[in-house]
Amino acid sequence: MAEIDASELLPNDRVQQMALSGEVSQIHRGASQHYADEGDTFEVDGTTFEVTSVDDRTLGDMTDEDARREGSESLAAYKQRMVKVHGGNFEWDDSSTVVRYRFEKQD
Repeated sequence: MAEIDASELLPNDRVQQMALSGEVSQIHRGASQHYADEGDTFEVDGTTFEVTSVDDRTLGDMTDEDARREGSESLAAYKQRMVKVHGGNFEWDDSSTVVRYRFEKQD
């Protein structure tokens, strides 16, 4: 268990603020880099979060519930957001390997 910088897991201030407000409680990241381990903690504006699970998956495993936990209204909206965020360098491929990091605010 380690304390990590929030920006290592949550890629920008907008996502960090969404985690702080409770709109985001997980994030999928590419499997080419390891961002956190279960039990790691990070802080956003004085609030501590703990990584509660780290799971290998594929994009095809993602559900509407996953999308909502990442701040999108649906999986379709999440896919559109990923294309917009990554520009022309991203194509949704159900077989692409990703890692899901779930986290919770700590009291």
